[in-house]
Amino acid sequence: MRLHHVGIAVEDLEEAKARYKSLGFRVVAEGEVAHQGVRVALLRGEGEALLELLSPLGPETPVGRFLAKRGPGLHHLAFATSRIEEDLARLKAEGAKLIDEAPRPGFGGHRVAFLHPSFGLGVLWELVEVQTVGT
Repeated sequence: MRLHHVGIAVEDLEEAKARYKSLGFRVVAEGEVAHQGVRVALLRGEGEALLELLSPLGPETPVGRFLAKRGPGLHHLAFATSRIEEDLARLKAEGAKLIDEAPRPGFGGHRVAFLHPSFGLGVLWELVEVQTVGT
């Protein structure tokens, strides 16, 4: 696996996009994941660096509750895999507490699955299925 992106919870998506654009990042995709209650902006920096800015659609959404409890900041690390079911099974066998027992639809049409922060040493992990991990 490789790092796919860093997810950052923000209160104001437009303000956050402007801040990261000032560092040279550019918006490569934007949209909404209604079933997760979140607006998303995916930004690319120089090279492979991807940031996923997450803004809640309401206070009772997962990101809304995250912001109320912790404030803006690091939300998750996402890792690319081309074998998401296999990796979920392997990680579960290694003791990972899975939030998602099976992949679900995520931003950009990817299948995703989340692992509890207790396995990620306090950081929420997301697996993102991609065609090939090297791309």
